[in-house]
Amino acid sequence: MMRRLLLFVPVLAVMVAAGLFWVWWAGPGPTRAPTTIVVPQGASVARVADQLQAAHAIRGSAAAFRGFARVLGARDPIQAGEFQIPAGMSASGILDLLQHGRPIQRLVTIPEGLPSVLVQERLARIPFLNGPAPLPAEGSVLPDTYTYQRGETRAAVVARMQAAMRRELARLWASRRSTAVVTTPEQAVILASIVEKETGKPAERRLVAAVYSNRLRQGIRLDADPTVIYPVTRGRPLGRRILQSELRADNGYNTYARAGLPQGPITNPGRESIAAALDPAPSGALYMVADGTGGHAFAETLAEHNANVARWYAIRRARGEM
Repeated sequence: MMRRLLLFVPVLAVMVAAGLFWVWWAGPGPTRAPTTIVVPQGASVARVADQLQAAHAIRGSAAAFRGFARVLGARDPIQAGEFQIPAGMSASGILDLLQHGRPIQRLVTIPEGLPSVLVQERLARIPFLNGPAPLPAEGSVLPDTYTYQRGETRAAVVARMQAAMRRELARLWASRRSTAVVTTPEQAVILASIVEKETGKPAERRLVAAVYSNRLRQGIRLDADPTVIYPVTRGRPLGRRILQSELRADNGYNTYARAGLPQGPITNPGRESIAAALDPAPSGALYMVADGTGGHAFAETLAEHNANVARWYAIRRARGEM
């Protein structure tokens, strides 16, 4: 009897250990709903274990998780990012998710030509970011799609967008053509911002850039409507026709009031508009007017331009707009 008992004790110990293994490590976790945790850059298993315990995502203590992870888990590092732990996931499954799974990817898109006031508003509406949304300098943000982490500050996201603009502008500036009229990267952004606002057709960007480059080269006023609107709305839609008083206003932006570029960008231009400002089309056009298709009719002489304007007015009258 004693011998049997002595043989049974090790077996019982093995069974208890196996049961603990199942309950603590490989068995279903305690959560009844998906749980989100954010792992900071460089976090250790110990730190993550404390987070999991605080979130009630594991059974027992953080120390138990650390012990099982050390003995039974992979040696791969913990990834940074936001992770959603499915309901009931085991401790071993959680460790594998944090080491090899895909973090939640949160995205914010800044379209080409979005002014800084609307960039600020877009970031302010994202509930997963922290802190106030700064107002970026106009033209300092590169339109693109950006990732962000839950709990990140809005200021950090803006800084990343601005760093992207500095890198892209430096890259494009290095390949500028001799036909470019702008002499500094800052001027390139200003001209590109006008190009961005003047056409919705990608194929026209270089032609629009050529018109304004030719006018700058000859000292002719740009007469660009978006430069009149910008000081009034700071980039928001005007929602009405431009007033004569606004066309006459000399405020540093209005290119009807004086020749040359405005004092600063009027929106955040995209890569293609910056590239167009640095490589305008080989055209002698000095004028452009809407052609009724969403694009423009271009002309080298005033007579050609007046004929294009007459056709545009006829289209507008036929539409009942005049």
